[in-house]
Amino acid sequence: MTTARSELLERYRALPLPTTKDEHWRFTDLSGFDPDAWTADGAAGIAAPPSLLDLDVAGVAYVGEGGIEIERVPDGIRFEPLPEDHELLYSLVGWDEKFAAHNAASWKNGLLVHVPRGVVVERPLYVRVANAVEGGSLFWRLLVVADPESRFTLIEEYASAEPQLSSYMNAAVEIVVRDAARVEYVSVQNLSRSTWHFASHHARVDRDAELDWVTGGFGSAKGKVRIQNDLAGPGATSRVTGAYFVDGKQHLDYDTFQEHIAPSTTSDFAFKGALRDEARAVWRGMIRVEQDAQKTNAYQENRNLLLSKTAHADSIPGLEILANDVRCTHGATLGQVDRDQLFYLMTRGLNHSEAERLIVRGFFQDALDRVKLEPVREALAAALEARIPKG
Repeated sequence: MTTARSELLERYRALPLPTTKDEHWRFTDLSGFDPDAWTADGAAGIAAPPSLLDLDVAGVAYVGEGGIEIERVPDGIRFEPLPEDHELLYSLVGWDEKFAAHNAASWKNGLLVHVPRGVVVERPLYVRVANAVEGGSLFWRLLVVADPESRFTLIEEYASAEPQLSSYMNAAVEIVVRDAARVEYVSVQNLSRSTWHFASHHARVDRDAELDWVTGGFGSAKGKVRIQNDLAGPGATSRVTGAYFVDGKQHLDYDTFQEHIAPSTTSDFAFKGALRDEARAVWRGMIRVEQDAQKTNAYQENRNLLLSKTAHADSIPGLEILANDVRCTHGATLGQVDRDQLFYLMTRGLNHSEAERLIVRGFFQDALDRVKLEPVREALAAALEARIPKG
């Protein structure tokens, strides 16, 4: 791999840093950010910051600049450090853009989750990735393989050791869901407000397989998260639920892609966000239906709730349909808190923050209802409500 890594590094260096002249980066300005300015020196240990989630899990992996520690591996599955020669490595997230190439060239700590045919893992698998080095960089890679008719839940949490830690986090996740398998994948990001966060998440869903994906965004300073689902086999289904809350000067950017390759496939992407102060959020969604993907059923939506006059959100839905027997719909909304609702709740004895918290809970409720795991659902609800200042 020494030669290959050096070639990947050259590929990374040859690619320009995206600018606002690039369509997918039009609303996310990286001026002043230099990926090479962050050190790659690892910490001696692995940080253990507080977790948003309190779960009874089957297996645990803790990841940091200092390495990876794995505990309680369930029998009959592979839950182990990611081999650099795995045949599916880079099959979905390669090195065709700047940050994916940086990850491919620089990752050291990776995890392989491989559940064999027909195996059902009753309790979730949990991965915590924590940055702990001031001015450091952490490159993380995850490869998930669900063999036919397997079923399991994987929860991944990104956190920082210190609230003000300044760092660069770069993650790549590849998920392969084979015929008739069912995977629940949860990715929650609560990094420090001084962490730059870039991630490429790409899944392939085969014949009659199901992928239920939940993503939560609460932390980081600025960056971009790419989420792509390929519906590659007839009868494949994917559902992605996103919830985010940003305040201060935070800037979150989600770039989603629903690629329908096979006929009779279904995708459903729903993202909701709340913003306050001078925060910014960007959501770009694209549904692409290939020529042979007849009987496609695809939906995407993005709803944003503005809790201040200086917060701003950009929503860019898109459709590219090459088949003629499909059902594809999308929606995007942006609005302030309803002043009449706020007034009504305050006349019933609630103060301003209590009333706002109730409105935020109502805004997110339908998104939270899509989360199957109750502990995850309640943790996301609590994290969202906690962002409303008490008064």
